[in-house]
Amino acid sequence: MEKHKIFISGVQKEFAKDRMILKDYLKNDPLLRRFFEPFIFEEIPAADRRADEVYLDEVRHSSIYIGLFGYEYGGEDQKGISPTQREFELATELNKHRLIFIKGMDDDKRHPKMRELIRIAGEQVIRRRFVAPAELISNIYASLIQYLEDKEIIRNGPFDATYCRNALMPDLDDEKIRKFLRHARRARGFPLSDDAEILDVLIHLNLLDNGRPTHAAILLFGKQPQRFLISSEIKCAHFHGIEVAKPIPSYQVYKGTLFELVDHAVDFVMSKINLAVGTRAHSVQAPVEYEIPQEVVREAIVNAVAHRDYTSNGSVQVMLFADRLEVWNPGTLPSTLTLEKLRHSHGSVPGNPLLAEPLYLTKYIERMGTGTGDMIERCRRAGLKEPEFKLNDGFVTTIRRKPGRAFEAVGGQPESQPESQPESQPEFLGIRILHLLEKELLGKAELSGKLGQKEISGHLNKTIRMFLSDLLIEMTLPDKPNSRLQKYRLTEKGKEYLKSQEKQ
Repeated sequence: MEKHKIFISGVQKEFAKDRMILKDYLKNDPLLRRFFEPFIFEEIPAADRRADEVYLDEVRHSSIYIGLFGYEYGGEDQKGISPTQREFELATELNKHRLIFIKGMDDDKRHPKMRELIRIAGEQVIRRRFVAPAELISNIYASLIQYLEDKEIIRNGPFDATYCRNALMPDLDDEKIRKFLRHARRARGFPLSDDAEILDVLIHLNLLDNGRPTHAAILLFGKQPQRFLISSEIKCAHFHGIEVAKPIPSYQVYKGTLFELVDHAVDFVMSKINLAVGTRAHSVQAPVEYEIPQEVVREAIVNAVAHRDYTSNGSVQVMLFADRLEVWNPGTLPSTLTLEKLRHSHGSVPGNPLLAEPLYLTKYIERMGTGTGDMIERCRRAGLKEPEFKLNDGFVTTIRRKPGRAFEAVGGQPESQPESQPESQPEFLGIRILHLLEKELLGKAELSGKLGQKEISGHLNKTIRMFLSDLLIEMTLPDKPNSRLQKYRLTEKGKEYLKSQEKQ
């Protein structure tokens, strides 16, 4: 990021100390040093140039002119004009951003020409007076922050409500807005009609800032949201053990709008946790149950993308372990909430209010301020431990897994598995398969027999597909995937994975 250069003017003899204090402050303040580069002529090295030419050239290359006007006027040239006045006049001519600070309260003691310069400056800009360096620094800090806000370099207000730099209306996807409109009308009775103008939809949702797309607009309906907000992606990882360990069996980075990110991340988790299908003994439709209710998984992920800090370089992380699901986001709680309050009824305090409303209108969020309570209640009803919430370099939601819960709930077995062959602890079954393939090449029928199954189960087929996708195993006949002679072998990645599990 290019810094804005500040030219600090003032009679050298009178303001040498003040300028040095100000320069050091601007170079060391954690916020201002990111955006500004101060210049004072005391630091110019010796050169074969006239001093006044150097000073004026620095004014030309600066974005901001700070004039310190005191009691002295300074040395005068052949026309009776001091360098301070020359610098102010050039800054005025070039339309530089001018900040004028007047030292002292007694104007009668000032040089007549300085009084006249102060009068001229007062007709053009608002001046501020100071007595001590601390006052000067305080006034300059406030003025520079205002400059950054006016230039929209820093935001004042919720991040999602501010203009997304470099984003234009063509960066929004009209079809995504239409899709939202249809969904919101069906789900919550959104008042605008299906054929409403795109601009009217954005205005109704408060997604424009002076006619320009806000961060919320880009995150919700952008063609390529990560082009403007790189860290808005979601990273999903699946570990067969209980700790982060390489190689990672399955890892995906999802990009897109918030709606797409949530859908992808939920699908990632649901495809890798246990699913049980019961019998039709009591109904025409067989009961189906996941080990973690899908609503709980969705709520945890939606909360992460809706309430995260989008100014952070971190991304939402969804990590599935053998014993738990962890959803981490770079954010924190509002000052009015505590971890304990999350477990009880509390008001809605969205960190990104303009993101929360469209998520609510499309039923990604059921009711404002009830997300954590709903998660707790659904886990209780499912026989799972209550979700855990903690602050650890961000906000973490942990949901404990119970692999056998889905099977107990329906009185059945994994999807497509014969009723006579119920399985338990599928995570550990996967490890057994890898250990068997470590020793010899085996086909599905051989694996099924060594696992004590009477026939090839649906879960075995699913595990083989997952291991092939994760490159932990490979086919001996890759060109004939359905051959009856097909066998499987452990890859180098699979061997490394098994070693990492043994260390745990």
